[in-house]
Amino acid sequence: MPSRNAPTDIDDVAAANELMRLARAITRHNRLYHANDAPEISDAEFDALVRRNAELEAAFPHLVRPDSPSRAVGHEIAASPLAKVTHAVRMLSLDNAFSDDEVAEFVARVRRFLNLPDDTAIAFTAEDKIDGLSCSLRYEHGRLVRAATRGDGQVGEDVTANVAHIADVPQNLAGRVPEVFEVRGEVYMAKEAFAALNAAQHEAGAKVFANPRNAAAGSLRQKDASVTARRPLRFWAHGWGETSELPGTTQAEVVERLREWGMPVSPMFRRCGSLEEMLMHYSAIGAARVDLPYEIDGVVYKVDRLDWQERLGFVAKAPRWAIARKFPAERAETTLETIDIQVGRTGKLTPVGRLAPVLVGGVTVTNVTLHNRDEIARLGARPGDRVVVQRAGDVIPQVVDNLTREEARVPFVFPDHCPQCGSEAVAEEGEVDVRCTGGLVCPAQRTERLKHFVSRAALDIDGLGEKTIDQFFALGWLESPADIFRLKNRRDAMLALDGWQDKSVDNLLASIDAKREPDAARLLFGLGIRHVGAVTARDLLKHFGDLAALRAAAEGARAGQADAVAELTSIDGVGPVVVEALGDFFHEDHNTAVWDDLLSLVVPPPYIVETRPSEVSGKTVVFTGKLETMSRDEAKAQAERLGAKAAGSVSAKTDLVVAGPGAGSKLKQAAALGIAVIDEAAWAQIVRAAG
Repeated sequence: MPSRNAPTDIDDVAAANELMRLARAITRHNRLYHANDAPEISDAEFDALVRRNAELEAAFPHLVRPDSPSRAVGHEIAASPLAKVTHAVRMLSLDNAFSDDEVAEFVARVRRFLNLPDDTAIAFTAEDKIDGLSCSLRYEHGRLVRAATRGDGQVGEDVTANVAHIADVPQNLAGRVPEVFEVRGEVYMAKEAFAALNAAQHEAGAKVFANPRNAAAGSLRQKDASVTARRPLRFWAHGWGETSELPGTTQAEVVERLREWGMPVSPMFRRCGSLEEMLMHYSAIGAARVDLPYEIDGVVYKVDRLDWQERLGFVAKAPRWAIARKFPAERAETTLETIDIQVGRTGKLTPVGRLAPVLVGGVTVTNVTLHNRDEIARLGARPGDRVVVQRAGDVIPQVVDNLTREEARVPFVFPDHCPQCGSEAVAEEGEVDVRCTGGLVCPAQRTERLKHFVSRAALDIDGLGEKTIDQFFALGWLESPADIFRLKNRRDAMLALDGWQDKSVDNLLASIDAKREPDAARLLFGLGIRHVGAVTARDLLKHFGDLAALRAAAEGARAGQADAVAELTSIDGVGPVVVEALGDFFHEDHNTAVWDDLLSLVVPPPYIVETRPSEVSGKTVVFTGKLETMSRDEAKAQAERLGAKAAGSVSAKTDLVVAGPGAGSKLKQAAALGIAVIDEAAWAQIVRAAG
């Protein structure tokens, strides 16, 4: 059974639509929070939005949007009146954890990535996560020369004159310091100072701040530094950016140097030698939270060893070596009034609970996903039940308990026929999802597939929204994706429809015309082939370069050609399930008819991936044996950055084998085929040479 908090039981269409709404909501609230200092929701509610986005992207990696908030750091600062500062080292944010299990998984991920034995100790630092405004302080020869906000992570705002009025920030560092050292930390406002400021603001009829963080941000980001001077701002350091020299080999050592130089650091900073210590310190900080003189919203963990931090590196907008454990969210009770069934593009029947409105974490909740038939049975959920709903990181809350399962009530009977087309609805062997068997005769599936095809993660055609697709489908204008590119022939008919004018019609047709040379991976993903998500589509196109070569391989695999099967499964992340799905797709005449029809109207250019030039660019590399200085995942990531293909098996198309101790059959196969073999040290030299 899936995790209660995992969104894996909603279908692609629902997930894509939710990700679209989340991107808009997070961007808006991020702007209100960071740029305008005028939040409309609490920090916990914002965390819930971000959490839900992360969970959906993890469950549906093929639906990750180009404008995903997971790729953004901070906020846009283009409209700020303050001067701009480009950070020499990006100021990134942190991924979040919401449970002990997620912290344990973070520790396990670190261990796996570094390829460390189970008995090798990994030390982490832990400190309270103050709710403030990120700030960078650049010191040259020990003297403060510039201060800047985080901004969007790459460009921030120059607040040097303002920071000069914060007593906690030394203008000169004490003792021996590197020639260049950029201190990073948080500007904040203590609870009592915030209350006093708001009281004064209210009495003067001026703006009252929502919370201490926004008071601090609004006070620091002033064009007139004299305003900042009148505000009771504080600062503490927790890290660093650009530096000419690191005064230590661990996080704890460098933080201690910061303290010695005169920088305030968290009084609750600790070095933890085990997961148990990490969790105990989290509990201790949580217990002390209410009595602290400042606001905090969690605990930050960082790998202590700096050489390990360097190896772990970064993913998207966050480091692999750090995570923020947030404090728990709120629960509430309400009544489950009805259960509706929605049909997605894959035919999946998804139950949705309609709730009596209830306030959870400051947000009124009326709907909740019940995932699938098994989850309803587990909860014993029936209309009329009293249920517990939580927003523990979810923007769409989840039912975590049924308080009235023992009461006599008519059970909910999950339908065995599709509510849209009446076709039989069944669950395939080994699956929990119930799907409509109507396929393309089911209007829900046909329209949802078209909506998926034009979605942001696929072809991203502006103006062709859900209502328009439903309207054109009902008129018989849209039966398959290719019909979208024939809509230009229906211009006059479109103008005859209510609500359509010359400009709106022409804009839509222009948007469609702009996609006649679409990204091949997006096009492949947009076709909705089962098990071929956005990531898999990109991996396939990275390997084959164009759709024709992919189709030939898929058809060859379906026909039992061993070379075709081997080539497909050599692609990292592509297994028998994907190969079978591709073969099944091209085996169906109606699918190949759709494919041929579509490619007669669009011409995707060759798929090219930007990489760092190296001596292995364009080559296929296989790693075998035990890697002693890195994990297999780290090695594959290095190969991809260098423009190489990391394959899982050796074949005649393999160019290089990197062999560690214990290499067996793959090494023998490489020798038999005359393929070059190097050791891990030689591979490391190739990586270093590429820069």
